[in-house]
Amino acid sequence: MTNERTYSYLGPAGTFTEVALAQVPEAQGQTWKPVANVAQALADVTDGTSTGAILAIENTVDGGVSSVQDALAKSQGLRIVGEYLVPVSFVLVAPRGTRLDQVVDIAAHPVAYAQCLEWLGANIPGHTHVIAGSNVASAIGVLDGSLPAQAAIAAPGVVKHYDVDVLAEGIGDNADAVTRFVFVTRAVAPPAPTGSDKTSLIVELPREVPGALLEMLEQFATRGINLSLIQSRPIGDRLGRYRFIIDADGHIEDERMADALMGLKRFSPNVLFLGSYPRADRERVHPEPRYSDASFAAAREWLRGLRTP
Repeated sequence: MTNERTYSYLGPAGTFTEVALAQVPEAQGQTWKPVANVAQALADVTDGTSTGAILAIENTVDGGVSSVQDALAKSQGLRIVGEYLVPVSFVLVAPRGTRLDQVVDIAAHPVAYAQCLEWLGANIPGHTHVIAGSNVASAIGVLDGSLPAQAAIAAPGVVKHYDVDVLAEGIGDNADAVTRFVFVTRAVAPPAPTGSDKTSLIVELPREVPGALLEMLEQFATRGINLSLIQSRPIGDRLGRYRFIIDADGHIEDERMADALMGLKRFSPNVLFLGSYPRADRERVHPEPRYSDASFAAAREWLRGLRTP
C-alpha cells in the first residue's frame, strides 16, 4: 500500500500555477500532474484521479478568472479548502545567444502581453505580438520554432525547466500584481475556523425584480459581513440572468455567517457553498460586538425566555 497522492495543476511545468501548488503543504513530496485546462483539473478531483487541484481564480489586474468561476458553478461535490497568493512578474526569454536588439516578434499569452505593454513600448517599440496559448507555451514555441517569434514573455519559473536566455526581468507594468489561487478537493468538512477565514459562495437571484440584488446583499450587510469579492457571471439560459460569485469574510462556523447562509437559502433557489477556509493573508476578521457569536447566543437565550416565561 502507498500513501502517494496526485495533485492537478494547469501546466506545463513552469507556470504560476505550479508556483502556487508549491505552497500547498500536503502536496509536497507528492505527484504533480500538469493538465491542459480547468475542466480537466476539476474532473481529476471529481473522479478521484487527483486528491486536489490548484486553480487561479482572481488577479489584482484582471479581476476574476471567469473560466474557473463558471467551472466551479457547474461542478458537484467539490470544496475550496485553501487559498494561496502568487506575486506576478514576467521575464523576456529567448533561445541562447539572442540579443534584445534582434527581437522583432514576441510570443505571449494575451493576458501576459497586456500586462507588459508599457515596458514593451519603451524597449521594443516596433515589435509584433504573436499569440501563445499560455506563458509556458510562448517559450516552448520560440524554442522549437512552432511560433514565429524571437523572444517570449513568460513566468520566471520557466528558466528552471527550459534552456533559455533571460533578456529582461521584471517587465510587468504593475509591480504589485498578485494572482489568487484556490485549492479544491472533493467535498469535505470545512477546515476549523481560525479567526482569519473566508467563505466562497455562488448565488442566483430568485427573480428579476427591482431590489432583488439589494435583498441578496442585505443578507450579509445586516449581519456585519464584509464581501471581499462579488462578481456577476451569466447563467446562460437567457439574457439578463446572472449568478453572483461571492467571497465573504468569515467562516461557516461563525454565527453571523451561518445566519446569513440560512437567509440566502430562504431567499435564493440556488445557493452553492464552495467552502470556508483560511485567508492567504492571515488577516484576522474583527466583527463588531453586536455581530459576535456571543451576541447571537445572547439573542437566542432572550428569545427562548420570551417563548417560555
